[in-house]
Amino acid sequence: MTAPAMIHHQIAPFFVSRDGRCRVQLWLAAALPGDLPTGVFLRLEPDNEERLIPMELIAEAGRFRVYAADLIPNPAGPLTVYAFKVLWTDRQWWLDAAGASPRMPLRERFFRANLVDATPDWVPDQVFYQIFPERFRNGDPAVSPQSGAYAPRDDGPIRAKDWGEPIDPQRPNSEFYGGDLIGVRQSLDYLQDLGVTALYLNPIFTSPSVHKYDIEDFEHVDPYLGGDHALADLRVAATGRGIRLVLDAVFNHTSDTHPWFNRWGTHAAPGAYQDVAAPYRGAYVFSDSADPESYQCWQGSKVLPVLDFGHPAVRDYFLDGVDSIVRRWLRPPYSVDGWRIDVAHMMGEGTGARNNARVLRLLRRAAREESPRAYILGEHFGEATRWLQGDQEDGAMNYYGFSFPVRAFLAGQDVNYHPIALDAAELDAWLTDARSRIPYANQLCQLNLLGSHDTARCLTVLGEDRFLMRLALLLLFTYPGVPCIYYGDEIGMTGRNDPYNRACFDWDEDHWDRPLRAWVQTLAGLRREHQALRRGAYQTLLAAGDIFAFARCLDSEVVMLIVNRGTAPCAGVRVPLAGLPGHAMNLGVLLGECPWGLGGDTLTLDLGPKEGLLLRGELGEAAT
Repeated sequence: MTAPAMIHHQIAPFFVSRDGRCRVQLWLAAALPGDLPTGVFLRLEPDNEERLIPMELIAEAGRFRVYAADLIPNPAGPLTVYAFKVLWTDRQWWLDAAGASPRMPLRERFFRANLVDATPDWVPDQVFYQIFPERFRNGDPAVSPQSGAYAPRDDGPIRAKDWGEPIDPQRPNSEFYGGDLIGVRQSLDYLQDLGVTALYLNPIFTSPSVHKYDIEDFEHVDPYLGGDHALADLRVAATGRGIRLVLDAVFNHTSDTHPWFNRWGTHAAPGAYQDVAAPYRGAYVFSDSADPESYQCWQGSKVLPVLDFGHPAVRDYFLDGVDSIVRRWLRPPYSVDGWRIDVAHMMGEGTGARNNARVLRLLRRAAREESPRAYILGEHFGEATRWLQGDQEDGAMNYYGFSFPVRAFLAGQDVNYHPIALDAAELDAWLTDARSRIPYANQLCQLNLLGSHDTARCLTVLGEDRFLMRLALLLLFTYPGVPCIYYGDEIGMTGRNDPYNRACFDWDEDHWDRPLRAWVQTLAGLRREHQALRRGAYQTLLAAGDIFAFARCLDSEVVMLIVNRGTAPCAGVRVPLAGLPGHAMNLGVLLGECPWGLGGDTLTLDLGPKEGLLLRGELGEAAT
């Protein structure tokens, strides 16, 4: 049974929310000429019970008939779910966020819209760049730590190393190269030239380690990174270039050297580890009050005691208080633009991340009260649907919905380096599973990435294949969401998992992969020039074997990407365009050199091995 062409996107004109009223459209083209439906309905659940709203035929656009209805918001919460049901005399078809179905789909496939909690309007337009500050650039050697300056825990004294010296895998967290925020500020011209418009900084608050996920003082920037004034100076300089700043919020745990815990007795007042009567004993969870070693810690790491957000003092200090940590860094002179929430899914009350959603909603509320356009970005290494319904996070580090499937498709490896065989159809199914379960406004705020400080570098995963790396970057800059470059990926840095993925940025330009950096510059420029790549709807065009093709559409603009990941050329590839909301015309090449042609509603092209083609055109009225 052939499905009719049905189109609904959560952008205008298909989805328009204005002045408290939300209007949705369904575009429908019959599978056979004259095969008109007997009824078209918007299916809602305003009180958890089905309600079918008849849709009105309001226009014809070529072969498409346009139906419209008002979306009734869910009065019981911010999230409204809906689907479309179309009837004929002998059958029915449904359209949900994952596609067409001849039967009623599962509720989890329904379109989702959060009509209460808006995402920050600036986020979809950005190109992010992630910086691990200690390894990016030494801007002022005078603030760099010296060998033996202190001895963190029982690791022995820290060691200062020359920039670019090999990392000792036995002591990766106590070797310092002197990277600082002054160096980040000094590199803003470089970043702006690359096309970067927003920075995500790994933790910068006072901490004994290199990575600084073990924070000892949340109220000050680490002096070895330049201190508070270095962040204020960076803020001023970044603002002058239109560059945003997002900081890492490590609120799930503290360092064991934090004054509240004071495991090593480095602070004058006894901490929770030393004294059951300590003021902040209740901020942590101990399974045996008589055993100081029985505290809950992150993933068994004793240097990271987990905080209990069921304790009023913890909530007040981090979230609820007038001068809470969430709030204070959103204020001048720092005025950061958002928070990346470390292990967001683990924060909770007591043990086991209990009431995690409540904690994250409190965090979001505090941030938005202080800065209504603050970006709340969650870190989740797995599937993150429940945190991405609009009431907790605006977006996530999109490992599950982008990084992992792209890695599997191009490298044949999962995140654990286990083999995985994924063709284009299975890639499309994975991407659709992730994308269709969240509001599209949140999808546009997803932080898409190819790698980070927690994964091997992308070029390493791809076996240092530059052609595949170019395809990976093409996907990164064209798929719905916000692209994020991990520092150094643009110049061809390599490295497997921690600590090798956290090496010093190589500032010797003779060592750079200049063509790769130019490729990133070009992609950033195209994204800046074409709004469809930043805010457009998404539509898969073809997913078969090694060939994956999709379109991004906004108003009358369409941008199409076709890639061949295979090692052999693919001649005569036919990409159907009839499902687009208009006839593709005036096509031109943005990137690529392969032969192609447009005949009717079919694009035909010859793709070379590991090659991509990016086209831009206009959408005219769909042919009848």
